[in-house]
Amino acid sequence: MLVSLNWLKEYVDIDGVSPEELADKVTRSGIEVDNIEYVAEKSSNVVIGFVESCEKHPNADKLNLCQVDVGEEKLQIICGAPNVRQGQKVAVAKPGAVLPGNFKIKRAKLRGIESNGMICSLQELGFDEKHIAKEYAEGIFVFPNDAPVGESVEPLLNSSDAILEFDLTPNRADCLSMLGVAYEVGALLEKPVKLPSEEVTSTEEKAADYISVKVEDENLNPYYGAFVIKDVEITTSPLWMQNYLLAAGIRPINNVVDITNYVLLEYGQPLHAFDYDRLNSKEIVVRSAKQDEKLVTLDDVERTLNPENLVITNGEEPVALAGVMGGANSEVTIATKNILLEAAYFDSVSIRKTVKATGLRSEASTRYEKGIDPNRVKRAGIRACHLLEKYAGGKVLSGVVEYDVLDRSEKEVDIDTDTINNRLGTNISSDEIGNILNRLQFNFDRNEHHFKVFAPTRRGDITIFEDMLEEVARIFGYDNLPYTLPTGSATAGGLTKSQLLRRAVKSYLEGVGLLETRTYSLTSETYIQKLISNEIKDLNPEPISLAMPMSEEHKYLRLSVLPELLKSISYNLARNQYNLGYYEIGSIFITNEKELTKQPNEQLRLSGALTGKWFEHPWQMENKKVDFYVVKGIVEGLFEHLELPITFKQVQLPDMHPGRTASLWLGDKEIGFMGQLHPALEKEMDLKETYVFDINLEVVLQAHHHEPSYTQIPRYPSVTRDIAFVLDQEVHAGDVQVAIAKMGAPLVKQVNVFDLYTGENLPDGKKSVAYNLLYQDPEKTLVDEEVEKSYQEIIESVSKQFNAYVRS
Repeated sequence: MLVSLNWLKEYVDIDGVSPEELADKVTRSGIEVDNIEYVAEKSSNVVIGFVESCEKHPNADKLNLCQVDVGEEKLQIICGAPNVRQGQKVAVAKPGAVLPGNFKIKRAKLRGIESNGMICSLQELGFDEKHIAKEYAEGIFVFPNDAPVGESVEPLLNSSDAILEFDLTPNRADCLSMLGVAYEVGALLEKPVKLPSEEVTSTEEKAADYISVKVEDENLNPYYGAFVIKDVEITTSPLWMQNYLLAAGIRPINNVVDITNYVLLEYGQPLHAFDYDRLNSKEIVVRSAKQDEKLVTLDDVERTLNPENLVITNGEEPVALAGVMGGANSEVTIATKNILLEAAYFDSVSIRKTVKATGLRSEASTRYEKGIDPNRVKRAGIRACHLLEKYAGGKVLSGVVEYDVLDRSEKEVDIDTDTINNRLGTNISSDEIGNILNRLQFNFDRNEHHFKVFAPTRRGDITIFEDMLEEVARIFGYDNLPYTLPTGSATAGGLTKSQLLRRAVKSYLEGVGLLETRTYSLTSETYIQKLISNEIKDLNPEPISLAMPMSEEHKYLRLSVLPELLKSISYNLARNQYNLGYYEIGSIFITNEKELTKQPNEQLRLSGALTGKWFEHPWQMENKKVDFYVVKGIVEGLFEHLELPITFKQVQLPDMHPGRTASLWLGDKEIGFMGQLHPALEKEMDLKETYVFDINLEVVLQAHHHEPSYTQIPRYPSVTRDIAFVLDQEVHAGDVQVAIAKMGAPLVKQVNVFDLYTGENLPDGKKSVAYNLLYQDPEKTLVDEEVEKSYQEIIESVSKQFNAYVRS
């Protein structure tokens, strides 16, 4: 909601309060002010002038020589604006004036002719384009004929106005009107609210002789009021009204449309003006649209309607979409003479459905969707009649033709001083609470410390005690609420073991170069069954679909974090980001029920995806692409960091490369997988060669039992030996590695694979795998005999266990 402070002054006295101070007070009361914007930059010595004559410059085709009366004197001014004419009233910057940008106006000669001042456009006076009416977007601004010559332009142009942008929460629909804002500001400043005039001089003719109203569904339209105004003159609206509308972000059109928009913003009540003569009927019928019924709306688009759309008809055909937009067949035009003015209360759900179906969101529909004040509906219509009579020369027929079953009762809320103080931790007196209610202009009955509050209908958000508690707290001032530190013997809180471990995992992964992501917990039907770990598949999970998904791409609760993570990789690849490494810690959702009767089980997973180059040293001409062993090293490093033993087993999984995939095991429990995506899936998702890992983080966190320990730094030298075994192709190098470590313990401290060879000089079906063994004794220096003995025992054991022999 854009709030013009000059407009706000019409209802509440805010003199002496700067825009910044007012914005601070409103924000501290619970309504955030996002921005303060001034309509125009400051200028000085700019007045209204009357162009007495306008002739072509004798030495320039595109310049005009004007004689301008500015009150105390007449000035000769040369003007190049294409729309300057004799008889106009214009903005004149006199010699000595200072325009925005510190532009000083001086006497000068243009093409040999003296020019004393400048006829200004609104842009030259510092106005932003959005605060300029369409007809003055180019050229100079022309004032109405009644503008006083010689007076400052500032009041008429509203150039000193400041606009506050309110960021309203859905419950504060009352502040979608200037009167609602006035009540709010009045309460904060302890100022009374002045209501606008609703005085109307009616003719002897009755509106009921011209129109009748019928409503078919009172739940969708409990009130419909029809006013008839004859003999209106379609022209421009008053300049002050145009200024206020522009400040609120609405372009002026003509006096009739501008008045309905003005009252919409003033009262928060949408109105609609029909050309009475174009209705071709003496009745208004409000009903649900028929299936596939047509209506051309004011934007000249033909709409196909359905029974969920509420329409206004002339008894035969629709003339408006109720609360959303009028029809082109009854639009007010320059030829309009007689008006039927609609003031109605429509069901918010019905309006929301129509907006969603048509995409037509407007200032009117927004207010209907959030809820309007039932006690202002008819009054807004009367207010508009007052303005149409005054500024359109209309003759208002007596009476309003209405259908009325609208509930205008006020909600009653009981509060008491002790409960309020107990909840807020304050010592507010009953008299102070009474004063707060008076500032809010809430009626109430008081019995000592107990109050029965009658919440006004403009405040539809107040229905229960907690609502009134909030009102008392915010007007009392959140800054005035006392604060205390916790008492007791307990120490300050800290992170749980799980939180500490999650941070340790994040720290490690970011330390190795991965970036954390946050993706949707929802995925599409295409990807719901993809990249699911074996231990999850064993649970036979059922995909969980949303009843009302925001899109087909986000219809199912995920069973794997990887699909959406890979979409992020694909998205960035498409934007020329080639070296990517992401990880995410998030939940998957598991249930065996086809129709949910209870909450699904949430399981915490750690997933990652890498593609491109792992490192690159251009100067040394070195680079390394991400491969299986890079990802394996990351996973191994993580579990080493957590001091947990992890083993890898070759496995084949759907959507994973058949020869570059391994399952992860913690003891005898499978906890995830890692490897390269299947090339077919990479092609489907527009990915390059991509590697992933997926880990059940809950099991990892449960298994972690860190006990601080100390290992003395070795004082004695180590000995290394290399050994190459010729193995069958089916034998896993890792199994041999484990056997060597077991056989060589306790002297063998590390066993690493450093070479694989297949090819010439090896029998078919064989491979050569080389291992590096690190020997060390913490108590003494090893001698050759001890190392050799262990070395030979390892050769003998591996040869028997794996049908292997040492490569010569």
